[in-house]
Amino acid sequence: MGAVLLGPQFPNADANPITLEAPAGAPVSFADLIEQVSPAVVGVRVRTEMQLTDRELSQRERFLEQFGLTPPEEEPQPREGRGQGSGFFITDEGHIVTNNHVIDNAVEIEIVTDNGSVLEAELVGTDPETDLAVLKVKDNGTYPFVDFGSSKQLRRGDWVVAVGSPLGFSGTATAGIVSALGKPGDLRRSQTYTDYLQIDAAINRGNSGGPTFDMNGRVVGVNTWIASTTGGSIGLGFAIPSELVDQVTSTLIEKGKVSRGWLGVTITNVDEDMADAVGLKNAKGAIVTRVTEGSPADKSGLERGDIIVKINGQEVDDATITTRVVGALLAGSNNKFELYREGKRRTIDVRVGERPDNLTSAGSLSSEGGSSPEGGDGPLGVSLEPLDEESRDRLDLEADEQGMVVTAIDQDSPLYEEGVRVGMAILDVNYKKLDSIDVLEQELESARDSGRKNLLMAIHSERGTVFLTVDITETE
Repeated sequence: MGAVLLGPQFPNADANPITLEAPAGAPVSFADLIEQVSPAVVGVRVRTEMQLTDRELSQRERFLEQFGLTPPEEEPQPREGRGQGSGFFITDEGHIVTNNHVIDNAVEIEIVTDNGSVLEAELVGTDPETDLAVLKVKDNGTYPFVDFGSSKQLRRGDWVVAVGSPLGFSGTATAGIVSALGKPGDLRRSQTYTDYLQIDAAINRGNSGGPTFDMNGRVVGVNTWIASTTGGSIGLGFAIPSELVDQVTSTLIEKGKVSRGWLGVTITNVDEDMADAVGLKNAKGAIVTRVTEGSPADKSGLERGDIIVKINGQEVDDATITTRVVGALLAGSNNKFELYREGKRRTIDVRVGERPDNLTSAGSLSSEGGSSPEGGDGPLGVSLEPLDEESRDRLDLEADEQGMVVTAIDQDSPLYEEGVRVGMAILDVNYKKLDSIDVLEQELESARDSGRKNLLMAIHSERGTVFLTVDITETE
């Protein structure tokens, strides 16, 4: 029996393969673009020196003692290191943009140009808050440079090209698309002032400080970090938007530093539960959790619990945007702050100060710590006692601060679920000073009568004050 043919063994001579036209805007090659911009892109090599930490000195002494050796009397030499990154010329005079973390602690800086020349450079200024720095080559001359484009015109899916020196391989170019655009509450790490561009063009160690270009050869971002499970690129790269880079670097060239406006407050985002607790329709704005005594905010009349919703007519959706808007204000300027206080909107004049260099901010509540005796017999499953001099000193509170200290708490308490522990203090309940148990009971009753599901509480620990929303639906 012969073989049975189940289908055609040869394609039809008249058939055509599946083909697609290149989508509009997709280049056949990036070669022309890369060839034109590469002379302005450089490698940055640094030699760093760092003093030994107290821990390292202690380890050194213990090591010498183990072998019966006496530590030398002279001070130990700084620890030396080498680093590398990328950068690019932004003026024909030789100003270069890179990341602050590339040149941090540098005592020598070398620039490697696209043609292999090595030039000495000096630091013009840095801005750690945005992780940007400006260098300038020491040799006089005229240098090829690139200009900034508009990152705000980018759309998700637009082509971009990254050029830099990953792992020291200078002149390396990679292409990809804009994967996502930074927006409030998204695509951010620790930097308060930056919303990032997310790109999938491969960037690796050494790409930091290098440019991301649009298809017109304009810089739309400065590559600064990657998200990775391997240490190498997995297509999750992040760049500082060009508008911010242009603003910061221009200031650094002109003044050598960036001076930001400062209020002297600790703020956090307003979430849906907070909005419900205080009767706000929208969960927008920044709630003040602490006002530093003697700060511009204190002198201007800002209070703990104020929810800032507008600054000079500009809406602020969250704490990051609020911080960024304040940071852009001129030190010493007077500004209109619209806020929500105790159920009412009001506008106050705020005179902004200059941001100190050595700020520290309070962290959030910790769920760790000492024992938390159960059996709280007060409202919400907690036992409370008024603040006294000892507890105020322990918690670094003002002498006239009102509030109550948690002395016991039930593990079924909604406060316990939010991280409240014995030794912490409840200062306010829905903006009312908590100077007695009666205040808490009254606010609980008022919230239930109004159909609200949450109470807003100011909770203070050794790490600072935070506002928590406490679910009261299971405590009736």
